Amino acid sequence: MGENARVAAEYRADYQELVDEISELLGAPATLENRDFELIAFGAYDSEDELDPSDLDPVRTRSILTRRSTSAVRSWFEGFGITRATGPVRIPPGPQAGVYRGRICLPVRHRGVVLGYVWLLDGDPGPTDAQLNAALQVAGRIGPLLADEAEAGAGLSRELRAVLTAERDWQRDMAVADLRTALGVRADGPHTLVCVAPWPSADPDDAPAARTIPHATALCTLPWGTSEQSLAVLVRLRTTELSTPALTAATRVLQEAEGERGAGAARGAGARVAAAAAAGVAGPARAGGGTGCAAGVGEPRAGLTDLGTVWQEAAAAARAALAEPRFGPVAEWARIGPYRLLTALPAQAAHDRVVGPLLSPAHRELARTAEVYLDCAGQAGRTASELGIHRQTLYYRLSRVEQLTGLDLDDGEDRLLLHMALKRARL
Repeated sequence: MGENARVAAEYRADYQELVDEISELLGAPATLENRDFELIAFGAYDSEDELDPSDLDPVRTRSILTRRSTSAVRSWFEGFGITRATGPVRIPPGPQAGVYRGRICLPVRHRGVVLGYVWLLDGDPGPTDAQLNAALQVAGRIGPLLADEAEAGAGLSRELRAVLTAERDWQRDMAVADLRTALGVRADGPHTLVCVAPWPSADPDDAPAARTIPHATALCTLPWGTSEQSLAVLVRLRTTELSTPALTAATRVLQEAEGERGAGAARGAGARVAAAAAAGVAGPARAGGGTGCAAGVGEPRAGLTDLGTVWQEAAAAARAALAEPRFGPVAEWARIGPYRLLTALPAQAAHDRVVGPLLSPAHRELARTAEVYLDCAGQAGRTASELGIHRQTLYYRLSRVEQLTGLDLDDGEDRLLLHMALKRARL
């Protein structure tokens, strides 16, 4: 076991011990979540009484099984001021948010900042004020642990970011050495990188914790384009021949991205949403079910030396998935075909002077016709069927393409230039 894994295990044991202590004080099972509503520990309270099935309402069950809560649940609870609370907060049921049982929330604070929450289901008569105050004292001992762990995780994020943003070979070599030291024996195993872009938040603190992503060793945010961010996830593998763990991690991060996008909108509504739900008013439905982002997976490598190259591959695969929905939502570098070359071309390659006129908005239909024709290997029948048009219409459009570009679609090199330019323009 590497040093970081050993430390993480020690933190988990400490959390579990303190949550069990709170459960004993309150006479009921308690759960501990961080401020992003990710489950950390679940108190197993021993009692001679039979467990009431209602003690596991849908929200609590989902939190325990998936280790996270939905944005609707998060919005409901935050609407009662738990992020600012210094004492116990009682929260009524909210069926509109899927909360069918009332809760008591004990904020976990450190140096004036809420870092997590201890939860228990409210009941009749429920815990006394004396019990809650005693439990709150124990929760206060959890705060420094969360702060220490967050600092350790931030350090690993900084080291990964340094590797992926190094501009010179010597800088990268030093950053890789630091990351290798931090990871211990895990550093020499097979790894790959996942790129999720664009990440829906510019705040690095909104990135998920690495321990909530299956097989993730570290993660960090990186610039994507001029104004957006991407999320880089370092994934440990069993073998360089099998990238399944990376696909699993990518899928989970896309779910996190969707939750972050929804949570961002929900937090903007704040207490107004909670008040509307309490009054029985349905909130606005979110348009569409997609996250607006895609994930790319680089080729697996042994060790950390080639992480810079792996990141370029993962980012290229994510760009391909954004450009071509058939690759997404998770694209592997090995499976994006010609986009392995197209993503390596400089941005100005998309503005070839010959093909440029065809790429103007006024000729969007002609550009699509040309692209489908070339995708169909120049077979007119297949192209007309794909586009749902008559062959004569197809021939007319292709002649217009030749007039605009000066290219001869019977010439192989002209076809190659046009095909590359049209695909590159998608990126």
